Amino acid sequence: MRFGDFPENYCVYETSRVVLLPIPFDKTSSWIKGADNGPEAILKASPALEWYDILTGVEVYREGIYTAPPILAQTPEEMIEEGYQQAKRHMQAGKFVVTLGGEHSVTLGPVRALAEACPDLSVLHLDAHGDTRETYEGSPYNHACIMARVKECVANTVSVGLRSIDASEMSHLDPARTFYAHQLRQNPSWPAQALDLLNDNVYVTIDLDVFDPSVLPATGTPEPGGLGWYDVIELLDMVARSKRVMGFDIVELCPMGHPASEFVAAKLLYTFLSLIHAHHAWH
Repeated sequence: MRFGDFPENYCVYETSRVVLLPIPFDKTSSWIKGADNGPEAILKASPALEWYDILTGVEVYREGIYTAPPILAQTPEEMIEEGYQQAKRHMQAGKFVVTLGGEHSVTLGPVRALAEACPDLSVLHLDAHGDTRETYEGSPYNHACIMARVKECVANTVSVGLRSIDASEMSHLDPARTFYAHQLRQNPSWPAQALDLLNDNVYVTIDLDVFDPSVLPATGTPEPGGLGWYDVIELLDMVARSKRVMGFDIVELCPMGHPASEFVAAKLLYTFLSLIHAHHAWH
């Protein structure tokens, strides 16, 4: 299965600018299971997309979008290592890698690969949750620990949309680099402030529960009070305009008979690619 219903010549590995790396892994999620079905659901919804992007006036599929075979693993350690190796191989081949999860722990392999190649990499983290626990349910690679692991290989991270954390996480969150959801309504300049904290080279990790459930309810850990579609798109537009985007991921879609959520995730992927292409923000 591949992304979109574009002509076959725009989906060939050798000539594609973009590689989608599905990692349908869901071994540590802590509430509603099913994120392992997320990548396939995004791919299934993608043929409903229009090829032309109104916001940018581009047809990014013409850059080539290749869908790699999914990474199948039994343990978090195995999944992270394989994600690292495959992302590294694609990056060395000059591809722009987009990872499709799966639970949020799938982020670590591609981030490690990019951080090795780009020492000044920064990470923009969109999420309802802090995900900074050192361990959770006996594993340091639980989805609730992903940002703790990312911080071990990337010095500069900025989190946006948080509205649910454990008390133990407070000491791991830098207040100057954390934009809680309830604060955003009173601070219209928050997107510019968040971007000013990032380095020139940015990886973006998007946990779909950053959206309010009224926009996208199909996640394993939905939280009220989230961001709207244009809140997220305007931030991503600013990132693409002002930074060099090194890669991104979309994680934690949990299909539950709600096709609108699956389409929103597919549209988010295609829209962000369109923004990156339109603003010449490819790495």
